[in-house]
Amino acid sequence: MISALSDAELAARIAEGAGEILLGVRSGDLLGGRMLGDAGDALAQAWIGAVLRRHRPHDAVLSEEARDVGDRASARRVWIIDPLDGTSEFAAGSDHWAVHVALTEDGQVIDAAVALPAAGEVFRTDTVDAPPAQPSGRIAVSRWGTSYEVTLVAQRLGLQMTPIGSAGAKAMAVVRGDADAYVHAGGQYEWDNAAPVGVAQAAGLHCSRLDGAAIVYNQPQPYMPDFVICRPELAEPILEVLAEVVW
Repeated sequence: MISALSDAELAARIAEGAGEILLGVRSGDLLGGRMLGDAGDALAQAWIGAVLRRHRPHDAVLSEEARDVGDRASARRVWIIDPLDGTSEFAAGSDHWAVHVALTEDGQVIDAAVALPAAGEVFRTDTVDAPPAQPSGRIAVSRWGTSYEVTLVAQRLGLQMTPIGSAGAKAMAVVRGDADAYVHAGGQYEWDNAAPVGVAQAAGLHCSRLDGAAIVYNQPQPYMPDFVICRPELAEPILEVLAEVVW
């Protein structure tokens, strides 16, 4: 029965199902621009919320597009959701958008899935593979400009800066092996990176704050100032570079 799904399977099915809804919202070019983005956010959130109410009614939920469900301060299990990561990319017709579904326990991601619906891909913590052994020589960066920290890492380590849209798309580029690192210093919210970090960790990648500290979720204010996702062998060189500018 579907109600007996494991947390990992439920996360993956939610991410995939929301992605199918979002592809439907874009179908036929009937909406565009902000109306398309707003419709995608609202419909994906409504469906995800209903699924979690049915299958995990006792868990708390933190989502970008809805009020908190349950008392996050006292809950051990908290789902952190981004129904549409990269709304502007989605609305502009780009393929670089994602759906994030993460389950945290005591501040750590224990199961997660990231869907890249336009590419037909779903990455999940219970089945994700490690990236290829051969590094790509690239670092994933924003399509809308990059930070001093990212530029410094790229220059010092000789990494080619490769623009990619949403946070989930950037992180999965590292998981896939299309990039070797994703360094973010411009601030995000927990829903922007909880599922990508969970999947990346399951793939054996290094994930931390820019100063090397552990990433902890379900904070009272769910703001995440910075983080790095990278191949394990690049963690020390990247953190050494960042130590020059992060304090």
